[in-house]
Amino acid sequence: MALPRLLDAGEAALVAEFGDRVDPAISDRVLGLDDALRADPPAGLRETVPTYRSLMIHYDPLVLDRDALAARVRALAEGMEAGGEGAGRHAGARWTLPVCYDPDLAEDIGAVAEAIGRPAAEVAALHAGAEYRVYMYGFAPGFAYLGGLPEALAVSRRATPRPPHPANALMIGGGLAAVATVPMPTGWYVVGRTPVRLYRPDQDDPFPVAVGDTLRFSPVDAATFASLEARAAAGESVARREP
Repeated sequence: MALPRLLDAGEAALVAEFGDRVDPAISDRVLGLDDALRADPPAGLRETVPTYRSLMIHYDPLVLDRDALAARVRALAEGMEAGGEGAGRHAGARWTLPVCYDPDLAEDIGAVAEAIGRPAAEVAALHAGAEYRVYMYGFAPGFAYLGGLPEALAVSRRATPRPPHPANALMIGGGLAAVATVPMPTGWYVVGRTPVRLYRPDQDDPFPVAVGDTLRFSPVDAATFASLEARAAAGESVARREP
């Protein structure tokens, strides 16, 4: 595979771009480079931000020379490529999150059902039956962008945004899936809600799920959701994590 394309993002950030699509193999390379930089960070490295297809590397140009950083990135990427198939693969944790698909909580599940010509129950079953990868965080704290949405649910995003959705909404749109942590207007469709907080600012670890982790969704009824929601609000973790 080719080495990443290096792009400047202003004078204090470098982007290592590995591809142009949502692909677990590309994500593995992004996260492999991220892991390698974090394991032995050069002086002046400020932050790394993984995305679906690239790694943005923020640095202090008064401490770390751009060309030196680029050479370091190329060397690490070459080392990953020399490792052969699977080099740089990121071993993430596996999580199961309870989700309620009741229409009172899955506000747009009927609209999605109408758009794809299937019953709402089948929309829920398709969504819950898939396995999702957390590719990146962005847009808002803890807003998790996912890959792995079944092709049957690949509806276009809305022509106009809908009113603010509730916290911890599960959304789909444009062939992608997401877990949104804070209420906001959106062009995505809300197809469920989870009591799990992917953003916990009052905890020592505010982002319990890491980029590269895998999510599965376990359907629960409205009464069970209410019980889990109360437990989560009290600070209890209601997600199941496998190593």
